[in-house]
Amino acid sequence: QVQLVESGGGLVQPGGSLRLSCAASGSIFSTNAVGWYRQAPGKQRELVARIDSIYRTNYADSVKGRFTISRDNAKNTVNLQMNSLKPEDTAVYYCNLYERIWQRDYWGQGTQVTVSS
Repeated sequence: QVQLVESGGGLVQPGGSLRLSCAASGSIFSTNAVGWYRQAPGKQRELVARIDSIYRTNYADSVKGRFTISRDNAKNTVNLQMNSLKPEDTAVYYCNLYERIWQRDYWGQGTQVTVSS
């Protein structure tokens, strides 16, 4: 079983920065892809950034050049550095781990990010 716990959300002004962190329990973290998704009110959940077990990354076009995803397998953590934040980045951000053998998704509880002046 895997548990994911996010932290680091909050209120920030446009142009500001936030760093989200996700801590994972269990022993499967290092061998699977992890990522961040977000869901704004009235919208579907969407992929923000993802990093696989060999550190390949992909990003949503809307965040390229502003957000950076990283992982630390020794600490079972995945981070999302968010710079140059825009009001449209406002959403609940969810940490995700995709367990490839059983093709199962694990989700955190979500953390609110609000970008507003």
